[in-house]
Amino acid sequence: MMLDWNDYQKQLLTRIGEVGKLSPDTLRGYQTLSNAGAKIGKLDAKMHELIALAVAVTLRCDGCITTHADAAAKHGASREEIAEALGVAIAVNAGAALVYSARVMDAFSVKQP
Repeated sequence: MMLDWNDYQKQLLTRIGEVGKLSPDTLRGYQTLSNAGAKIGKLDAKMHELIALAVAVTLRCDGCITTHADAAAKHGASREEIAEALGVAIAVNAGAALVYSARVMDAFSVKQP
C-alpha cells in the first residue's frame, strides 16, 4: 500500500472539522453544494462516486480520492467499474493535453518573426 488511506481519511476529517468550527458557514456551503447534484435524481449514488473518482484523479485530490473510494465501495462499485471510470479520466486528461498542445502551436506561430 502506498499510503495508509484509512489513517489519512481520519486525519483529513479531523482537519476539516477544525475548519468547520472556525468557519461553519463555509462548511455548510460546501455541504449544500456537494448535495445539490444528487437532488436531481437521475444518476444513482454509485455513478456519482465513479464520476467523483474520475474528477478526483483529474484534480489530483488525495482527500477526494479517499473519500470517494470509500463511498464507491459502500455503494457497491466494483474494481472493474472503478478502472473504467479512471480510464475515462485518463483519456480526457490526455485529450486536454492534446488540445492545449494545439494552443501552444497557435501561440508559437504568432511569436515567430
